[in-house]
Amino acid sequence: MNKIKLTDAAITHLTSLIDKNKNHIGFRLSLKKTGCSGYSYVPNIITEINPSDIHFIAHPDLPVYLDSQWADVFKDLVIDYIEDTSLGIKQKRLVFINPNEQNRCGCGESFTLGEKPDDKK
Repeated sequence: MNKIKLTDAAITHLTSLIDKNKNHIGFRLSLKKTGCSGYSYVPNIITEINPSDIHFIAHPDLPVYLDSQWADVFKDLVIDYIEDTSLGIKQKRLVFINPNEQNRCGCGESFTLGEKPDDKK
């Protein structure tokens, strides 16, 4: 069962990044503590597999690896690739639409989470 959904635009973008280098083997997503709200997404095109990652095939040419530590946070996540012109310049970027986020900071770069299962003690 896939933990996340990737739009056609995201799949096209990520597969093109992987195709640019023969050593690239897939797309990995993790989180890190950062920013003004707490967490941000860490998307990477990878050359090595982390054995603890959750793996699935989003498309025949797109292996996806999810940091298993954040599996609950990634549940029902949608990844899109958009062209944003809101700042007056054309900027293409991945967008993460996650119903598990609590709040986003004003700049939109970081977000807060509810209590993680590990935090319940």
